[in-house]
Amino acid sequence: MRAHWWLMPLLGMLASASGWAADCPATLQGSLPELRGKGQVDLCQRFAGKPLVVINTASYCGFAPQFEGLEAAYQAYHGQGLEMLGVPSNDFKQEDADSDKTAKVCYANYGVTFTMTKAQPVRGKDAIPLFTELARQSSAPKWNFYKYVVDRQGKVIANFSSLTKPDDPEFRAAIEKAIASKQ
Repeated sequence: MRAHWWLMPLLGMLASASGWAADCPATLQGSLPELRGKGQVDLCQRFAGKPLVVINTASYCGFAPQFEGLEAAYQAYHGQGLEMLGVPSNDFKQEDADSDKTAKVCYANYGVTFTMTKAQPVRGKDAIPLFTELARQSSAPKWNFYKYVVDRQGKVIANFSSLTKPDDPEFRAAIEKAIASKQ
């Protein structure tokens, strides 16, 4: 065993990392491809212990102008720890298959700075685990720009329909409640 002394720190790190993943809430298990680039958004690493708003988006939806309001909410609350995750989806037939076109809509047209992923299925049997868990805790998105407010423990504390604008007082109150939640 003495010959493998150098493995001990590595094994300790692996045990620690696997324990961290096990402690991560079900909502934040896994990773998603980032919209720009070839990297992955590790949900637990990026969002664990932080208040979070998750939105299923679509570039060619009549609700797409909500990107501006969502960005404003993100800017207003990010300094207090709020994170935001936009997940484009073609589940309602209003998203482009070309991620570069989606990125242009989000970043160039609407100035989005919060985290965005490549298009993913968000409802039904093909839904990604994040949206399966959000639906289990509340309900599946009924259309684009469905908004979930998640507390620091990974629990959905409120969800809002596409009709709820990002400056809606109830939406903002839910964000403030998520920010106030204890780790």
